[in-house]
Formats: sequence, structure tokens, C-alpha cells
Amino acid sequence: MNFFLVLNARTIKQLSLILLTSLAAAWFLFVQDVKIPVFSSPDGPKAVYKGEKNVALTFNIGWGDERAIPILNTLKKENIKSATFFLSGAWAERHPDTVARISKEGFEIGLLGYAYKDYSDLKDEEIVRDISKAQEVFKKLNISDIEFLRAPTGHFDKRLLKISEKMGYTVVHWSVDSKDWTNPGVKVIVNNVNQAGKGDIVLLHASDSAKQTNKALPEILDELRSKDLTFVTISQMISNSSTKTEEIK
Repeated sequence: MNFFLVLNARTIKQLSLILLTSLAAAWFLFVQDVKIPVFSSPDGPKAVYKGEKNVALTFNIGWGDERAIPILNTLKKENIKSATFFLSGAWAERHPDTVARISKEGFEIGLLGYAYKDYSDLKDEEIVRDISKAQEVFKKLNISDIEFLRAPTGHFDKRLLKISEKMGYTVVHWSVDSKDWTNPGVKVIVNNVNQAGKGDIVLLHASDSAKQTNKALPEILDELRSKDLTFVTISQMISNSSTKTEEIK
């Protein structure tokens, strides 16, 4: 009987150890899972392209004078209070009042560099110089605490990920492309965005080249609302998202 009791105690101890180890492993995976970044180098900095729930509308503005205000008016009319605008420093410099309105209305602002250049074609020091120039513009406009950077043309590599991290930014890409800048027609833009589901980051434009975006916007919002999706900023999405990683070459 005594031998049985000793053996049973050992078995229980072993089972307990296995259970605790399993729980620890599960917790580690859970903690890893609630971190956001998505495109990454194996051991290095990461970039976001998708979350886990809700939907993030993002608007790039690189140039132009005519499209931003109508889009802001539509968002206000549709009671959309969460979206992220990626602004080039050159554009912001010329439109300080519009930048102030974007900020005042509670929208999030991210960097789109200074000049609209393909970072994959630039040397490291040229990328740093372009981002730094944009930083100075937003500093003068009293826009602080910018956390996110989007490559102006959407092309990026490991170099930009590392440079951005050193400069305190997270690179943000997208998972759904409206292709609105090609002006394919309102219905096509709506259909492109209608692919969006939980966790998607939608690319839209408020530059002058995107002539049909504002006309498509009300229908886009209706379609996304019909899916019970909540509109959030990139920072809000990151705070509630899981990790999906893909190596950047």
C-alpha cells in the first residue's frame, strides 16, 4: 500500500509538471499572438498590414489641393470619427489649415515621407533625410507623437523597416487596395473595398489624382457597416490585434 501511495504521488507530480509546462507554453503563444506586426525580417523590425478585428480606413495624401476637404466633409457627414491619414511633408507644408483640421477632428496622422519618392530606389541616408525633413514639417505644425510611417509608393524592404525602427516609427502597409487612384469607376472602387473584413487595413487616397474616391465613400461606408465592422485608427487596431508575419526579402 505504501509503495502504491509513493508511486501515485510521483505520477501526480509528473502530470502536474507536464500540465504546468503546457500552460506556460500556451500562455507564451497567447502573449505572442496579441502582438500586431506583420511583415518582418526574421529577427528584426516589423511592419503592419493587417489586424484581427474591426477595419481601418487609411487615406494617403501626397499632393493636390482639391480632394482632401470634400473627403473630410463626407467623413463628418457620415459620422466617421476614426481613420488614419498618411500625409507627405511637402503636402502638409502647403496645407497647414487642412492638417490642423484633420488633427482637430480626431483623425490619426501618419508620415508619408516628405517628397513622393520610391524608398526602395534610395540610399539609406537619402531615406533618413526624407523622413527627417517630414518630421520637421509636422513639428512646426505642432503635430506630435506620430507613430506610423507608410512608404510613399508602397514599396519597402528590410532597410526601411530598420531605419523606421531606429527613428521611432512602425511601417504600415495595407491588406485591401481600393485602386482608387486609377479612377476605375465608383462601382469598381466600392467593390474593391467591399473585400474588406475583420482586421483589414484599407488603402484610399485623398490626393488630386483620386477623382472618384469621395463619390465612392458613402457607399463604401454603407457596405462596411453592413458587415458590422467598426471603424478604427491604426493605433486602435494594433492595440487589439494578433500577429501575422511574413518575411520581407
